[in-house]
Amino acid sequence: MIELKTPQEIDKMAVTGRFVGETLLELAELARPGVNLMDLEQRARRRIKERGAVSCYWDYAPSFGRGPFANVICLSVNDAVLHGLPHKYTLRDGDVLTLDFAVSIDGWVADSARTVIVGTPRPEDVRLVESTAVALEAAIAAALPGNKLGDISAAIEAVATDYGYPVNLQFGGHGLGHTMHEDPHVANAGRAGRGLVLRPGLTLALEPWWSATSSEIFTDPDGWTLRFQDGSRGSHSEHTIAVTEDGARVLTRVD
Repeated sequence: MIELKTPQEIDKMAVTGRFVGETLLELAELARPGVNLMDLEQRARRRIKERGAVSCYWDYAPSFGRGPFANVICLSVNDAVLHGLPHKYTLRDGDVLTLDFAVSIDGWVADSARTVIVGTPRPEDVRLVESTAVALEAAIAAALPGNKLGDISAAIEAVATDYGYPVNLQFGGHGLGHTMHEDPHVANAGRAGRGLVLRPGLTLALEPWWSATSSEIFTDPDGWTLRFQDGSRGSHSEHTIAVTEDGARVLTRVD
């Protein structure tokens, strides 16, 4: 069931979105060589407590994970790309780190992710991270009232194709609102002009993610972290958006 939000409800989601975006920006700036992943986890916990927010990840137990998830942020390093379980790992120069964060404030959820390069960047990693960011902007541009869900998927896939990167279809974007995962599913590849008509009030988390060489993933022994089969590095970019009469409103973007 898809629930369309009123402009007033979207404004409430935007409050959550700003907190999520600001927290991700703060954590990304802290991600330097020598910093432990658990330091970032603890900082995220403090931010949530100070704001009076509720983590969408804590105690989350979906079918694809070995639940319950006992952390408030997903931190995925190098060949890990999704659902990274925070653990005692010290970041090294050149690591690629994805931070994925979702909370609820006053009953309204926002979800966002960003990938950063720790310390000295490698050109191939810069290109990879750039590609998912470009794909996310293309998806946002396609989220116009009257367009179809397939237009968003096709826009993401077109960017991946331009960069020469394969796309995995097991996980993608999703609806959200009162909970983190709602209908519809938003695949990262698809046919333009097909699927659900985008209507004002539809709220979505758009999240292109991939590696440069593989679309095959497996679950780490920790029961949560998803890694690429060939050991290639991954990137993941995500924003929460609302479809409005004037186009997509990005609720998790901060300056």
